[in-house]
Amino acid sequence: MYRVMLIDDEMPVRKLMRSSIDWASLDMEVVGEAASGIEAINVIDDMRPDIAFVDISMPFMNGIEFTEVATKHYPDLIIIIMTAFDKFEYARKCVSLPVFDYMLKPMVRDEVTETLQRVKARLDARLGDRNSLVFGSADAADDQSGDDASVSDRIMRYIEANYTDSCLNLTSVAQQFGFSSSYLSRKFKQETGRNFLEYLTECRMKKAIELAEKN
Repeated sequence: MYRVMLIDDEMPVRKLMRSSIDWASLDMEVVGEAASGIEAINVIDDMRPDIAFVDISMPFMNGIEFTEVATKHYPDLIIIIMTAFDKFEYARKCVSLPVFDYMLKPMVRDEVTETLQRVKARLDARLGDRNSLVFGSADAADDQSGDDASVSDRIMRYIEANYTDSCLNLTSVAQQFGFSSSYLSRKFKQETGRNFLEYLTECRMKKAIELAEKN
């Protein structure tokens, strides 16, 4: 199961998050809590979370500061920022950080669940990619020169699960799958008829249109 950590200085918020979300159905479990960024940093090695819900406004170390520190040491940690302050400046700072999503309090259960479903898709894809690299490493060299028509399908699924990641680009995806950037670019174009950036932009634009239609 994927491990979740709740970081918020308000205990009622943490309790509500624990009780209102059907974690088991998402293949997740809450493994720990913290009332501040400092406390979270001190226990994160023991908790080993895959996902962290982080309040942006906390004493001693706020959510932005925690995110800056945590992502340097745990680059795979998925962070979801929570805040009751609907201010552009807070949002702007979060956008510049590797944050998966930004959610306003009070949290809506259906919205949290939808976000967690997207998180699960990313984690599942990441796990599948790692398994492919581990069990398929002997065939990697052959894949670069042979027939690997499934590569583009895997890349497209990965993009669809991770398009919200501001750090997602050709180089990062190539590294994730164990290919060179030039090989992946050429192969993707050959099999799909469009380049990597075009497809990534298309995914993001489709989601933007969906959000716009929902106001």
